[in-house]
Amino acid sequence: MSDLPRKAVTRTAKLAALPLGFAGRATWGLGKRIVGESAEIVGQQLQQRTAEQLFKVLGELKGGAMKFGQALSVFESALPEEIAGPYRAALTKLQEAAPPMPTRTVHAVLEERLGEDWHDLFEEFEDKPAAAASIGQVHRAVWHDGREVAVKVQYPGAGEALLSDLNQLSRFARLLGPLVPGMDIKPLIAELKDRVSEELDYGLEAQAQRAHAEEFTADPDIVVPDVVHQCEQVLITEWIDGIPLSEIIADGTPEQRDRAGQLLAHFLFSGPARTGLLHADPHPGNFRLLPGGPGGEDDWRLGVLDFGTVDRLPGGLPTPIGEALRMTLGGEAEAVYEMLCAEGFVKESIELDPDAVLDYLLPIIEPARVDQFTFTRGWMRSQAARIADPRSPAYQLAKQLNLPPAYLLIHRVTLSTIGVLCQLGAVVRLRDELEEWLPGFLPEEEAQEAAAEA
Repeated sequence: MSDLPRKAVTRTAKLAALPLGFAGRATWGLGKRIVGESAEIVGQQLQQRTAEQLFKVLGELKGGAMKFGQALSVFESALPEEIAGPYRAALTKLQEAAPPMPTRTVHAVLEERLGEDWHDLFEEFEDKPAAAASIGQVHRAVWHDGREVAVKVQYPGAGEALLSDLNQLSRFARLLGPLVPGMDIKPLIAELKDRVSEELDYGLEAQAQRAHAEEFTADPDIVVPDVVHQCEQVLITEWIDGIPLSEIIADGTPEQRDRAGQLLAHFLFSGPARTGLLHADPHPGNFRLLPGGPGGEDDWRLGVLDFGTVDRLPGGLPTPIGEALRMTLGGEAEAVYEMLCAEGFVKESIELDPDAVLDYLLPIIEPARVDQFTFTRGWMRSQAARIADPRSPAYQLAKQLNLPPAYLLIHRVTLSTIGVLCQLGAVVRLRDELEEWLPGFLPEEEAQEAAAEA
């Protein structure tokens, strides 16, 4: 693919072929069963083939299809290893790259948005894209003042493609469910659709990136490139080098993995408290590991890219999250249940056993209970299996819980970040970040003492 297929009929045909492919493989699986292969082996082969086709099509189409694929890919940790292993490389590729659009298209957008003499704005401009994403691609260049910059150019027709893809995907969301046990695909797609207009607005993205760049400008741990220039369909920011997080996941040392995991957790919880914004697209393609952390050149910093999707949280993360987490760890079943009811996690028409709710929550928040926690794919799989098994009490209880709209994006970002931590296999002092940045996690007196010390 060399261009973003814009015609709705072309994109719809490709996406519509996916369920047919799934059905064809089911028939193939039945044939295998008839000739005597075990149901377990056939099931694994089916899931593997389904995933391979799904991510191949999503990667080719870019747009909403690729956006969905990226959102789904961070939950790869939840899949059984024998299934996840064979197509992990496809997921990583989807997080980091996509087929480029033609040079003539890029030049046409730049001429339309920056003027006929757009070349004069740059000392150098590389036609070959350095990276590609769901709605645009990035070119490396040198701005007229000598700064190295990243020039993000939006695909023509990206908006229509995004909505068309997501509408089509939502029609067969049920078929995609088995790919990520314990996750409901339809709300994920609905939430991605709600964010389409923001994702396309490079003005909003520039505001969010500037706010982060200003706040983190002197931070020893986090690097956010500043915005150099922005107009419709074009966003120019400072360039940062570094090792893509996907490479750390694939080949990083234990020290790099742990450092990347700690920095990722630090950014997730400190960002909203410091900027009033939550970076809401935490797939590995949006992060880099850079040398020169607080410990010198041998230490690492986290570079953060792509602020197209953010959640606006003027007071930081909601206090009830921290309070509920603290009370759950303290075994206060009744108090936790009352708060979940008050916040809308339990609908008025439903009555649950507070102790059962506590039993459901405790394994999920295990990383917050200890001083440091080792995030692993095995732990993620055990949590997914517990919630996905219809015979499990956790499954029955989860079906009765509700996710209020105000918490939807926070929930997805947190889950996605945990998925990346499990891909890294990182040892993380999560409790330190919660105590410092999550409102309500510490009792009020302790929080005031900690603030005074800081």
